[in-house]
Amino acid sequence: MKKIKIPDTMTTVVLDSYSGADALRIEQRPVPRPGRNEVLVKVAFAPINPSDLATLTGYYGFKNPTPIVPGGEGSGEVVSAGPGVMASYFLGKNVACTGWGKGGGVWSEYVVKSVKGGVLPLNKSLSFEQGAMSIINPLTANAFMDISKKGGHKTILLTAAASSLGQKVNRLGRNEGIQIVNVVRRDTQVELLKAQGADIVLNSNDEGFEEQLHNTCHQTNTRLAFDAVAGPLTNQLLKAMPQDSKVTVFSALSRQAVQASPDLLIFENKMVDSFWLGPWMSKQNFVKIMLLWKRTQKQIPTHLKSDIRKIYPLQEAKEAIDDYTGQMTGGKILLRMS
Repeated sequence: MKKIKIPDTMTTVVLDSYSGADALRIEQRPVPRPGRNEVLVKVAFAPINPSDLATLTGYYGFKNPTPIVPGGEGSGEVVSAGPGVMASYFLGKNVACTGWGKGGGVWSEYVVKSVKGGVLPLNKSLSFEQGAMSIINPLTANAFMDISKKGGHKTILLTAAASSLGQKVNRLGRNEGIQIVNVVRRDTQVELLKAQGADIVLNSNDEGFEEQLHNTCHQTNTRLAFDAVAGPLTNQLLKAMPQDSKVTVFSALSRQAVQASPDLLIFENKMVDSFWLGPWMSKQNFVKIMLLWKRTQKQIPTHLKSDIRKIYPLQEAKEAIDDYTGQMTGGKILLRMS
């Protein structure tokens, strides 16, 4: 491996308060040094995800004292390693890195990450662009398949189904024989999913949506829903599904509290639980995580590929967020670090 010259300073995006993109600024910081079992990643790309938007407003699971560096995932090359056998193993390798834990977010030219969950090796065949988007949505889509199969579900319901994650779940479902009942909120999203091969797509803003949803869930015996919206929609899903059903809430795009009628929970034995990728992964054994990661990388060029709509330089993070907020379907927005 050729020696890479590491600069003294780097460009970083900093969030000064949990008040949205207007609180972002660009800052020059010293390049950090890795400690034991840590590596320094020269970040190549990072996507903007719904969880990143939630972070900017303090609506995500992590709310560390500001200022913070945002960015939930990214890709890059390990250019320096601290003491430790595992750290040495990663030196010179391309990696996907998480934005949680040691080192914080990845909207930065360089970031220090722990080798214990902070970085995952990327196949050489994967581009940095696809590698930047290889953790959150691809692993979540595979987790949904894993949960569905373990529960014996042949049909599942999915809200916000036209999102990048939703499209991945649909492609995996078709490949693995699981029917997806898709719920979206615009006719253009109905057309998008049907053009991609989805059989069942319902618009939650259509007149008669609740009746359509009820009939569909009972006809397909759909007893498991993955809900990205929360608010009143959660209760609509509970009401529509047969007895002994469950809604798993994994996001809150509505920014509203989950609603669930007590009579549905008590008398129809329905329930609401939650999913968050990090804690779910932490409950899996090491071998399963590595097998899941290996499978996920193999699927990225096909079922788990992310379309890219536009790439912005890191210095234009605010403009990138405005673009993404205005159109959250139709391809991902990436930040290029240098």
